[in-house]
Amino acid sequence: MSEIRALSYFVAQIDDVQKWQRYAEDVLGMMTHEAPGGGLYIKMDDRPFRMLIVPGTPARYLASGWELANKTAFDAMLAKLDQLNVSYERMDAEFCTLRGVNEAVTLQDPSGNQHELTWGYLSDCAPFVSPQGVPRFLTGDMGMGHTVMPAPDFDKCATFYRDVMGFEISDIFNFRPAPDAPPVRIHFMHCANTRHHSLAIAEYDVPSKCVHVMVEVDSMTEVGRAHDRRIANDVPLSATLGQHLNDKMTSFYMKTPSGFDLEFGWGGLQVDWQQHTAFEFTSVSIWGHDFGVGQQGEE
Repeated sequence: MSEIRALSYFVAQIDDVQKWQRYAEDVLGMMTHEAPGGGLYIKMDDRPFRMLIVPGTPARYLASGWELANKTAFDAMLAKLDQLNVSYERMDAEFCTLRGVNEAVTLQDPSGNQHELTWGYLSDCAPFVSPQGVPRFLTGDMGMGHTVMPAPDFDKCATFYRDVMGFEISDIFNFRPAPDAPPVRIHFMHCANTRHHSLAIAEYDVPSKCVHVMVEVDSMTEVGRAHDRRIANDVPLSATLGQHLNDKMTSFYMKTPSGFDLEFGWGGLQVDWQQHTAFEFTSVSIWGHDFGVGQQGEE
C-alpha cells in the first residue's frame, strides 16, 4: 500500500484571484481568506485550506499536494526516490509556510505534472462555516477529494505512479471516442485511504493541466443546491447530473475559473481494499453525465 495517505490540497493559478474567491464562496459554498503573496486559501473543512490559488498566467492547475503520515514515512519516501534515481527538490521554509506543512519536496511525473509530497500539516482549530450553509464536505482521512491528471506519456506515467508513488489501480476505463477509434486509457488509482480513487490519469493532454478535481458533500440535496448556485452565477456546465459506474458517485461537472473542471458529488464508494478486485468497465456512468454540453454550451 502507498505511503501516501491522501490528496491534501491542490494549487492553481489565475490572473485575478478574486474570480476564485467569488466562485468558492458563492458557488462551492466554501470559505476563503488571504494567502501570502497575494494568493487565496480556500477552506472546506477544519484545515486552514484545501485549495491554494496564486496569481499568475495562464489560468491553469499547478500542483497536487500529497500527504504522508509522519516524518518517518516522509523520509522513507525520499529514500525510495533516491534509490530509484527520481529527481526531486527539497523546498525551503517560505514554501512550507505557505503550504502549512513541516517539510515538502516537489517532483514531476513523466508528463510534467507537478506533485508536492508533504508531512505535518498545520492545524488552527478554526471550524468550517459555509457561507452557503453547506453542512460539510467529506474529507478527513480520505483527503480533499480526487484529481484527474493528463498523461499523454501514459505508459511511463502508469509505471511512475505504481512504482514510485505507490498507487494501486482501482479500475480501468478504455474510452473509445468513436467505434473505429483506438481506445483512450484512463486508470483510476487509490492510496492509503478508503476513497475509491484519489488520483486518475488520462491518456491525453489538456491546456489547463488538469482534467478535473472532485469534492464530495454528504447529501444529494447539497448537490442540487450547488447546481442551483451554478446556474445563478452563470458558471458553465461541463457534464450533466449523473451517476458513475465505478465509484457510484452522483454528481455534475462545472468549469472552474482556472479552466479545469470540478466534479461536485455525493455518495462516492468507500472501499475495503482487502476485499476489492480491480476491473475494467465499459461505460462511464450508469445514467446521465452528458459531457457533450461542455463542448456545445448549455442548453
